[in-house]
Amino acid sequence: MALGKWYEATVTKIENLTATTKQFWLQIPALEKIDFRAGQFMTFDLPIHEKRNRRWRSYSIASAPNEGNILEFIIVQLNGGVGTKYLFDEIKVGSQIKLRGPLGVFTLPKTLEKDICFICTGTGIAPFRSMLHEIRNSQQEHQRIDLIFGTRTLESMLFIDEMRELEKEWPNFHYHIALSREQSAQWKGTKGYVHQIYEKLYADQRDAYFYICGWDDMINEAKSRLEAMNYKKRQHIIYESYS
Repeated sequence: MALGKWYEATVTKIENLTATTKQFWLQIPALEKIDFRAGQFMTFDLPIHEKRNRRWRSYSIASAPNEGNILEFIIVQLNGGVGTKYLFDEIKVGSQIKLRGPLGVFTLPKTLEKDICFICTGTGIAPFRSMLHEIRNSQQEHQRIDLIFGTRTLESMLFIDEMRELEKEWPNFHYHIALSREQSAQWKGTKGYVHQIYEKLYADQRDAYFYICGWDDMINEAKSRLEAMNYKKRQHIIYESYS
């Protein structure tokens, strides 16, 4: 897919994942297959402003490569967000969306000789879902993989059943959840934030890749904590901001 070319995509399916998060399936009829690397994103051109660059919104691809001409996206409705308001209020099955891509370099190395720790909050899980399915589908050799997912409550968790199934099927994959505001006694897992989980898992400071995706505050704190554990940017720490 050429970088500068815009395509018309048709919305083929929409599902509510939480009260504020939806999953969208978009098909690009002009293409038989969409070539992208797990971790990349697409830019949407939404009719929300007269100026082009004020209409553009970028979303990570949540589906794995090599799955035809349909892409999946996980989008959370933001308070005051003009783009997500349009997507949530106006877009239905059958709607058309103009998009461009794939774009971005938030991707895995060709060889996975180190452990990998994915750290995310909310819809930051999207690129990691794509990466996990790509690794599994291609049967790529790899070391241990940890996915650490943070959110507020049980009701706002994403893909928990899917990730638990992956964990059962895949001996080297481990799924961890941190809930920062869950008060229910039924939750027996980690209460708090993602940071305490990777600090414990990687306390031995073994060689690893840390991929971080989410809002700036979480990313900045994670970078600071990982650097305090003697991990270095670029060599060990790779991140993508949703700011």
